Amino acid sequence: MSAKVFIVGAGPGDPKLLTIRGLECIQQADVILYDRLVNPVLLEHAKKNVEFIYCGKEPGKHGLIQDEIHRVLVEKALAGHTVLRLKGGDPFVFGRGAEEAAVLREANIDYEIVPGITAGIAAPAYAGIPVTHRDHATSFAIVTGHGRAEKGNDFLNWGALSHIDTVAFYMSVGNIEHITARLIEHGKRSETPVAVIEWGTTDKQRTIIGTLETIAKQIEQEVIQNPAMILVGDVVNVREDIKWFIEKEHQTC
Repeated sequence: MSAKVFIVGAGPGDPKLLTIRGLECIQQADVILYDRLVNPVLLEHAKKNVEFIYCGKEPGKHGLIQDEIHRVLVEKALAGHTVLRLKGGDPFVFGRGAEEAAVLREANIDYEIVPGITAGIAAPAYAGIPVTHRDHATSFAIVTGHGRAEKGNDFLNWGALSHIDTVAFYMSVGNIEHITARLIEHGKRSETPVAVIEWGTTDKQRTIIGTLETIAKQIEQEVIQNPAMILVGDVVNVREDIKWFIEKEHQTC
């Protein structure tokens, strides 16, 4: 007899941003497969004797690779366990949740998708930056920015992105020079404001503000590392009026 698999978004880092449904799933699970960016505080809500399986992926270091994650999800569910696949942010925003759901459907295993708050909206909000604003931005895009043309995997439509008011780049710190150059090349003003938010919504959050022309050097100087969200657009200027979250003392604004 198979049980059920919950594919749950754990939110952007602050454990209080987990949804009520997400909390219920953590409390019910017999087996929890969790990612690197899931706040460990959330695992404290699990029942006794739950089996924890780390699935984190880091540059040069991998937990379970994706095919193995698929195998474990199916195996544990077919053994009759209630299984939780816990992902940072939202499972359908660069989270491979759709791939996992497809594998479960193929195996005829019951599953439920529980959305989570994605960092592309939450990190800017904690930095005092709205992704849309009546006076500054009526369009918003979220993209993964780690592809590079010279490596044959730059699939972004830079021409289209250059006409979107606010663009949130995930997983992009190491590729910032390519991103800024391509946006400027396709028509974005070099003085377009840019915010980089490291460890957004957590007690380690810090934000640096620059422009497309300056931000790459600033990231290097401030030693910004992943996880970090890069936000491009005039909405960044709103931060000075509505910032509210107390960040690390060594922030630069």
